[in-house]
Amino acid sequence: MAAAVRAYDWASTSLGPIEEWGASLRTAVGMMLSSAFPKCIVWGPELVTIYNDAFRPILGDKPEALGRPFSEVWAEAWETIGPIADKAYAGVATFIEDFPLVIDRHGYPEQAWFTFCYSPIRDAEGQVVGMMDTVIETTGKVRTEQNSRLLNAELAHRIKNILAMVSAIASQTFQSAESKEEAKATLTQRLSALGKAHAVLVEDSRSGASVRDVIEGVLSPFSNFGGRISIEGPPIDLSPRQALSLGLAINELATNAVKYGALSDDRGRVAVSWKVGTPSSDEEFRLAWEERGGPAVSKPKRHGFGSRLIEQALAGEFNGKVQTVYDPLGLRCELSTSMMNVRLDAADPAEPHAL
Repeated sequence: MAAAVRAYDWASTSLGPIEEWGASLRTAVGMMLSSAFPKCIVWGPELVTIYNDAFRPILGDKPEALGRPFSEVWAEAWETIGPIADKAYAGVATFIEDFPLVIDRHGYPEQAWFTFCYSPIRDAEGQVVGMMDTVIETTGKVRTEQNSRLLNAELAHRIKNILAMVSAIASQTFQSAESKEEAKATLTQRLSALGKAHAVLVEDSRSGASVRDVIEGVLSPFSNFGGRISIEGPPIDLSPRQALSLGLAINELATNAVKYGALSDDRGRVAVSWKVGTPSSDEEFRLAWEERGGPAVSKPKRHGFGSRLIEQALAGEFNGKVQTVYDPLGLRCELSTSMMNVRLDAADPAEPHAL
């Protein structure tokens, strides 16, 4: 960043050519660039941004911030942090630990936490001419602390829910199966899917699991289909109950695709994708399973347990809607809900939704 600062065309900004910078700006920038701690200088009324190498990971994939207004760099969070910057410019330093912010640095909104200090920078006459942002991201620490508080209560609750879910799956499987052999095979596969989804929860350091980990885990037995199954979507975590329900639903859809759908021949393909909004907001979360290129699809005559699991249990866990479209070109199943209902720390209900 020292090289980048030297090479930047500062004459195009309100700071003017670097050779004409005052002593206070030169000193502040020199100290910042020499620091191994994440730091960013915000200078002048235009809030011109200058930062060091340690600050780069905090910016993520944002457009280059050097020389741009700090308010523009963090436009998505400026309503929250702008007043804190105003205090620094008024001569009052602010130190905050584990401050929550929803930011966009990788092309999607994410919840993050930071410990930082906005401190005023003064010139030789004592006038505030800018501020120093000294910051460290604490997202990992905050999530770990949150999860630790939930762990003990969750363990007993999860065991109770797993047993209730196994009982419901077994009961419904034997009721709908046409033979003992079919019931055994179907039950084994469903319990295997449940086990794989639960394994993701156990292996993950958080109390829940990511959508991608759940889907990849459940679809691992179908790896022989290679590139015919695509999985795409941004990182997002689910509560334990949501992870288990999603795992069971994906297993049902994959099994159906192998028997009757896009994976029953050598031409069809399956795309699993999801889109997210701002965490804990009313914006939409949407997950879709889409089949194309396989045999012509028609609506089944019998509405079995698998369909009920997908359309009722999955929708119930996410407090949303599931729509299954039997398009002749390929089946499409879509879950939609609000981001308010997709939460890692969401409390599971006392009893599972009826399967």
